[in-house]
Parts: sequence; C-alpha cells; structure tokens
Amino acid sequence: MKRYNPKEIEPKWQKVWEESKVYQATEDPKKPKKYVLEYFPYPSGAAMHVGHVRNYTIGDAIARFNRMRGYNVLYPMGWDAFGLPAENYAIRSGISPRQAIDENTAKFRQQLTQMGFSYDWSREIDSSNPNYYKWTQWFFLLLHKRGLAYQQDSLQWWCPVDKTVLANEQVENGRCWRCGNEVEKKALKQWFFKITEYADRLAADLDNVNWSESIKSMQRNWIGRSVGAEVSFEVAGMKEKIKVFTTRIDTLFSGAFIVLAPEHKLVTRVTTKEQMPAVTAYIKESQSKSDIERQEGDKEKTGVFTDAYAINPANNEKIPIWVGDFVLGSYGTGAIFGDIHDERDFEFIKKFDISAKVSIVPRDKKEAEKVKNKELCFSGEGILINSGKFNGLSSFDAREQITAWLDKEEKAQEKVNYKIRDWLISRQRYWGAPIPIIHCSEHGAVPVPEKDLPVVLPEIKSYEPSGDGRSPLANVPEFVNTICPICGKPAQRETDTMDGFACSSWYFLRFADPHNSQKPFDRELVERWLPVDDYIGGAEHAVMHLLYARFWTKVMFDAGLIDFDEPFTTLRNHGMILAPDGRKMSKSWDNVIAPDDLIEQGYGADSIRIMELFIGPWNQSANWSVEGMGGAFRFLQRVWTLCQEYLAIVTSHQSPVTSHDKSTTQEVLRITHITIEKVSRDLEELGFNTAIATLMEYVNELYRIKAEDNFGAYNEWQLALKDLLLLLAPFAPHIAEELWHELGQKGSIHASDWPMHDPKYLVRDTVTIVVQVNGRVRANIEVPTGSNENDVMTAATANDKIEVYIKGKPIKKTVYVPDRLVNFVV
Repeated sequence: MKRYNPKEIEPKWQKVWEESKVYQATEDPKKPKKYVLEYFPYPSGAAMHVGHVRNYTIGDAIARFNRMRGYNVLYPMGWDAFGLPAENYAIRSGISPRQAIDENTAKFRQQLTQMGFSYDWSREIDSSNPNYYKWTQWFFLLLHKRGLAYQQDSLQWWCPVDKTVLANEQVENGRCWRCGNEVEKKALKQWFFKITEYADRLAADLDNVNWSESIKSMQRNWIGRSVGAEVSFEVAGMKEKIKVFTTRIDTLFSGAFIVLAPEHKLVTRVTTKEQMPAVTAYIKESQSKSDIERQEGDKEKTGVFTDAYAINPANNEKIPIWVGDFVLGSYGTGAIFGDIHDERDFEFIKKFDISAKVSIVPRDKKEAEKVKNKELCFSGEGILINSGKFNGLSSFDAREQITAWLDKEEKAQEKVNYKIRDWLISRQRYWGAPIPIIHCSEHGAVPVPEKDLPVVLPEIKSYEPSGDGRSPLANVPEFVNTICPICGKPAQRETDTMDGFACSSWYFLRFADPHNSQKPFDRELVERWLPVDDYIGGAEHAVMHLLYARFWTKVMFDAGLIDFDEPFTTLRNHGMILAPDGRKMSKSWDNVIAPDDLIEQGYGADSIRIMELFIGPWNQSANWSVEGMGGAFRFLQRVWTLCQEYLAIVTSHQSPVTSHDKSTTQEVLRITHITIEKVSRDLEELGFNTAIATLMEYVNELYRIKAEDNFGAYNEWQLALKDLLLLLAPFAPHIAEELWHELGQKGSIHASDWPMHDPKYLVRDTVTIVVQVNGRVRANIEVPTGSNENDVMTAATANDKIEVYIKGKPIKKTVYVPDRLVNFVV
C-alpha cells in the first residue's frame, strides 16, 4: 500500500495546476461572480510565517468552496511594493529597493505557491511597476482636478529615524507606526488629499457594509463627527475674538474659563509680558507629547494662565484664558470653554481654584442640591438655572434656543465638526510613486499632462534619506529640472513621493483589468467583478487603508468612473496566530514558525492548512500548537489509508463487490449526506473549524463501518469516498486531488461540482435518547424516531442501567424532550 508522502504529491499538483491554469478567472457573465481578496501584502525582507498563512488559508478556502459551487471566482494576488518597509529593508541589506522587492516577491510567491493557494497569477500586479503607478499618478491628477489635492505649509509629525513626515493615522502613542521611535513636529510644505470633504459620507455609509461593529466604531471615532455650535468670545481689552466649538452650548452660562491649544495662533498675542516666560516654557514642554498622549483621559490636566480674559457672550462676564495641552490645535478651533458640568473641566476648576457656578441641575431634588453645592459634577441632561431667560428649560431644548439667540447677535452659529484631518500624502523618501506636479516660478504648481505619465522613478545610487526635509530625488538634477507644461520655461519637478497607501487605495479595481495600458481599468470589467465580496485581513488598517480605499472609491463614483461607492461588501477580520508561548511571532523573540520548515519536516502544506483552520474560530486568536500539527497530519493520513485500503480491496476482485446488507448501505448513505449538509452549512458561515471536526467524525464513522463491512457496499463506498474528497478539497487541496485521480475520477477535483445532500437521508429511522437520573447521564437507548412519550418512558425504565438507580425509589418528576432526552428525578 502506498505511503502518504506530501513532499512527493504536493509539488506535483502545484505544477499541474500552474500548467493547466485551472484557477484563472474567466469573463463568464452567465455565472454568478464571487470576488475574494486578502489585504494587499507588502513583500518585506522577512519570510512569511504561519501567522501570515492563516490569512491566505481563509481566503483560499472561501475561493475554492465557491468555485465548486458554480461561482465565477476572482482570487488574485499582487504586491504593495512601495513605501518605508521595502526601502528600510533595502538600506539595511545594502541593496537597491528594486532588487529588494524583486527578491522578496519571488520568495513570497514561492511560499504562497508551495501552500497550494489557488491564486490567478495571470493578474499579478506590483505597485512599484511604472505600468501600475502610472495610474496612481493619474488618480492624483483626478483628485487635483476635483479640488481634492492641495499643497500647504504646516507643522507635521516627523520621524527622525525614517526621516519622513507621517500622517496622523501613522502615529501611534507618540511613535512611528513602522519603526516604533518617538516622533516630533516639523514645519514643511506638504501635499494633502481632502478626505474631510467626504467625512459625512464615510461615516454614514458604514451602515451599508457588512463589517464588524468594532471596525465601524473605530472609523466613526476617527472621523469624529459632532454637531454643535461655534461660539465667539471677545478678548477683554483687545479686538481679537476666540472661536470655540461646543456640543453643549446649554452650559454656556456656567462658562468659567477658556483654554487655548499651545499651538493656537492667539496664544502669544493675548499672553501678558509677565506671563510670557511661563507660557513659552509650557509650550516647549507640550511639543514633546503626541496628540494621543495629550488627550489621554486618565492623566491629570495641566495648564498655564495667560493673565488675559475673555467675555462670555451669554452673560458678559469675564473669564480667564488658559493654555492647556489637552486641547489640540488640529481639532475644532483649537480652543474650548470650560465649565463645571464636564468632569475634566470640573477637575481643572478645582486644581487651579477657578471661580465657577452651576447652570444645569438634575430633576431629582436631592441630587440637584448636591450639584448646586458643587459636591459632584453633573454632566447629563437636566434643567437650566442661573441662565437668564432660559431658566426652567430642559438642556435639550435650551441648546437650540441659545444657539438661535446668539446667532441673531452674530456671536454663535450651528456647526458640524470632525476629528478627522486631511490625509497627508507627501513623503520625503525615494521609494514611492513620484507626485506628478511641476513647479513653475510663473504658474505655480502645475499638473503633469496625462500624456506624459508615468513620471518614472529614476534609478539612483544614493537613496538614503538625508533628514533635511527633502526627498533624495531633490539631488538628481536630471529628474528635477524640466519645463513648465504651460509656458515652456525652466521648472522643477516635485521631489516628494506619495505615501504607499495611495497605491493600495485602488489596487482592488486594477485586478479586474490588470493589463490595460490605455486606462486604469475598463468600467464594464470593474462593474462585473466589484465590489469585493469577501475582503480578508487583520484589524490593523481600520483608520488607514480601509478608510483611504473607501475615500478613493467615492471619488471615482462621483467622477462617473464606477457605479458603486463602497469597495468591500463584507470585511473578514481574522484572529492572530500567536507563537506557542502566547506572544506575537517575532525574530527578536526567536519564536517564529515558518511554513517552509514544517513542509521540509514532512508535515506538508495540507497539514498546515488544516491546522490553521482547525485551531479555533477564524476570527479569534490562538496559540500555535506543535501537538496540533501532529494531529492534523494524522487525520490526513487516516483519509489516505482509508482510500488506499478501498483501492486494494477493489483491485483484488475481478468484478465489483456488491453489498447484500441493506442496513450497511443505508448507514453509509446516511452519514455521508449528514456530513455533506453539515460541512456545506459550516462553510457558508465560515465555520472552518467545525467543518473540519465534522470531516474527522465522518472519517471515524467510515472506519467503524469498514470494520464491519470491509467495503462490501461497493457502490455506496465509492460515492462516500468521492464525497469525502470533495468536502476535503477546500481545506487540503493536494491530497484531495491525488486521491481523486487514484479513485479514477476525471478532471481536477477543484473544477468539480460541490456535493449536494439528499434530505431523505437526514431523517433517521431510529434515534438515540439520553437517559438521566437526577440530571446525570446513566444510559442511552435507541428508539424509533418520533416515538410517543409513554413508549420512551417504558423503554427507559426497562433499561438495566437505569433500573439500578430507580428501583424501589419513588419518581418525583420526569423531564422529557422528544427524540433527545429523558430525566428521572428520584
């Protein structure tokens, strides 16, 4: 009998699949489509480990299952090749980024291929190829044409290690999201995409997609839409006005102080000469903190008094102006008013002994007295007091009326505010798509004509960033020096490159038409395949890639390029595979497990795939298990052995064996159709682990029947083994293909139809009833399906095992669940 040897069968079938192009998507409009896609991977220097493999195994199982169900499946792969990771790896390795990407993509492609993933490699794309980034530049020009791309001087996050600016989304706890080092602020002229223009739609349209609530919540919080009023406070003794955005204008009559962000333009104007040294020192200290650190709710709020006052427009009272780093210059107007009805402000008032009064009390009289006595902070909805003509109004009604009153006085107006800032896309690095702009002394920033795209990234010897705020491209005269497209006079190219997220904001569209040289994609092809039906990856890009891709898609929709405005119908955020020690896999911890090593050890790709999906629910994290790998391999070995034993019996007879035992025949058919129904349902719901558990139970049952029948029910066994392999194919494609052909089947198993269950076999003639005494299981009895309660009780009490526990004891109560359970309470 042949031995199961993954090292032999897996490379063989990978070669056959590649040559036969069995996984290439076809443009067949008669079939329903299914577009399955994983996050665009960047080919870093590190090889893929089993944590990465889970992502692709989930996508591959979905793709294979749907192909067999008759869908026209698009399942492509490509490389997010531009950006800091590739460039930093190249610098460390002492090679060019181009060479690094070519080497790394070759390694990744080899790893993905040896895992048997069913990608349509004919659609492979590389974002660092001019044929691709030509169209990224084309989209930049589209955004520019629509007023959504602009350049301005601004204070931005700067990573001194990566020597580039970072978007707000790329700063995590005051550190660079890539290298982990502390960032600082730097004033530079930068390019932005006006994502704020789409803030409302980006927030509202989250209701239209099948995403996890946690990801939706992260995006809504990042967008930070809030409805309120903008109030103007005059600075006492000056002509200056401080504008403040608030969602609680109903508390304005208790306004006790103003706080300006350290970077607010009025800080130096309003601060007195005597207070300037203290304010300057405070500002310098705040510059070392990130926005996140400044807004951490559990930290004590700090501040410094400017020695200036503002006039409260509600009651004309003077209130002090402070500077506090818990207020951000990038949010709202960079100023707030503080009052006793906010927990943060309440603590600030107590800390700095600021005079304050109450303007809202709860309806409960006892609680109201505590609030009036300033024993506690009340921040809820209540009744106004000390608020002039608005006394007695509910705080909800008062908001509208106070806003309308101050609006007439031109001291306030309704306003919608957002936390989200425009997307900073300039990078002072070499390895990225050049921004297609030419700077002319006469005409300013001029878009590169579309006919001159792509602006090709030149090959240069020195691509390390200098840290002077300019890209290395600024030192390449043959790249920089050009002519203005408008006047033909000498001009200079923009030397910043685009953030890598620009290239990944539209790649999912290019997969529908990857070789088009005339336009980014053909509309008919894109609308045939898009939106993506199943988008698979982790939760790490909630407020970066996922938000940017949605923004670009909406811009394309508005420009009439496509007929949908959400790119990903369903988002699948999988759990992480951690090392056996429970930590994230990392070379520094020496706990990385590579699929290559497991394959070399003889487990094979199919065992790894089974392990990845069986280890737990796909959307939950789990620790890798060495013992689990052994179990996955033994399961496949049992499938292999069962099929080999069947083939040995069949080939030893001159003619097919036929069964004379009808009960065995029915039993094989029954468990086969039960398994088909259960595995199909589990796969529909992405219950990969339970589907594999069902297949394991199925194999156990087949072994049990074989021990009694020895493949006597020849025809039924042939169908059972055929269906076993069809059900196994999405999870373990190599062994399924090998045994499929050994059983004499024609064509690839992966181009075969998914099996359908027959409902008549799901109805059993008999059913097993669990019999309990005082809640503990004491026996199982077999009775005809649908038996009445009296017959079941009679059979249960007559059982020898039950009789021991109830003989001579009065039965106080019985619990009966039809076709499932009996419980005697004695």
